[in-house]
Amino acid sequence: MLNRRQFVQSATIAGVASALPSVASGVVEPPPQTSPVPQPQSFSALPMLKGQARPITNDERLARIERARALMIKEGLGAIVLTGGTSLVYYTNLRWGHSERMFAVVLPAKGNPAIICPAFEADRAGEQIKTSPLATGAELLTWEETASPFDLTARALKARGVATGRVGIEETVRFVFADSIARAAPAIRFVSATPVTAGCRMFKDAHELELMRLASKVTLNAYAAAYPGLRDGMTPAEYGALTSAAHQRQGFSGGGGAQIGPNSSYPHGSVVPQVVREGAMVLVDGGCSVEGYSSDISRSFVFGKPGDKMRKVFDLVRRMQLAAIHAAKPGVTLDTLDRAARKLAEAEGYGPGFTFFTHRLGHGLGMDGHEWPYLVENNMFGWTKTVVLRPGMTFTNEPGIYIPGEFGIRLEDDMVITEHGAELFTPQSPSIDDPFPGLPVA
Repeated sequence: MLNRRQFVQSATIAGVASALPSVASGVVEPPPQTSPVPQPQSFSALPMLKGQARPITNDERLARIERARALMIKEGLGAIVLTGGTSLVYYTNLRWGHSERMFAVVLPAKGNPAIICPAFEADRAGEQIKTSPLATGAELLTWEETASPFDLTARALKARGVATGRVGIEETVRFVFADSIARAAPAIRFVSATPVTAGCRMFKDAHELELMRLASKVTLNAYAAAYPGLRDGMTPAEYGALTSAAHQRQGFSGGGGAQIGPNSSYPHGSVVPQVVREGAMVLVDGGCSVEGYSSDISRSFVFGKPGDKMRKVFDLVRRMQLAAIHAAKPGVTLDTLDRAARKLAEAEGYGPGFTFFTHRLGHGLGMDGHEWPYLVENNMFGWTKTVVLRPGMTFTNEPGIYIPGEFGIRLEDDMVITEHGAELFTPQSPSIDDPFPGLPVA
């Protein structure tokens, strides 16, 4: 259930967070461990998979820019403005952090892009531009510390024939930047660029799907290898360290945070100290990034023997996940999948509405752990009310039942919408007693 939170809350001791989507959770991190966690024998079966990851090429990014331009024309936009983040990487392969100094790319519907860069950063930017699809044709425009990058952006737009009309601002651009650009170009109407950026990014091609399948395989392998290392008295941080090490053994940074016992009834975890004991539910949630593309997988299992109620809820959640898969097909609305799963929960007494299945069924997945669109009624934002499922869309499918004071169970796999339905990237968790049969796999 990765979202703009730190899904590796228990694994940061191994340095996972720096390699995963940057998110805020409000969850207090457990203290770092002072000694390494022994790795179980199952780690010896983990394959090195790094060589299976093929990087995205500049030709692929140029094709994305052309798709964006077609969508700009369709939406009546003269340009879009991007700052640091995954959309900037998606189109340009420029990797730039956020600061009070604006670094931006103006991508026009027609004409060459402009790169707005602090003057003292020009050499650093130039290093990245050389290996970017913007190496040919883009104009690097710099601004000194006493100058306005916003006026420079307005001039760059005007030079590209965009002095009036509509310009899209990518959704993660800081308000102070967007507002200042709008003040510098008052004749332009600035609107959301999401119909363009999400209009490209929510449809994955074969290469992107290949990377996401690999990311899912790596994470499920890691969970399977860490599972035999579960022991009485283990903390979430210790278990997270195992999942992190299992990702690294396959050649990738990733991890999985664990919520144990009654704390598993908190979908995003609890700050209450917890350790593994006999009969405790363990809910693991995390993922990794492969060439910029994310996995997001949850598994629920018991240390020791599950109770009858745990078995029944596990079976229900598994059937909810299947119901959503069966409901998924091109042309249906985004909330159809959520309704299919929620109907089963309510029929078993875990309703009404969000009483026990407390969150939406799933979210879009790709370069961000959470991205457009979302599998829920009203879909959070007005733009996506008009979106229906289409082939190439990728989502998490993560129903859960959370019983306060007792336990929670969530099963989460990543899936793609196909021409005829939906396909999971990883096998469903088959049993609360044997959650990882036949794993890990090469």
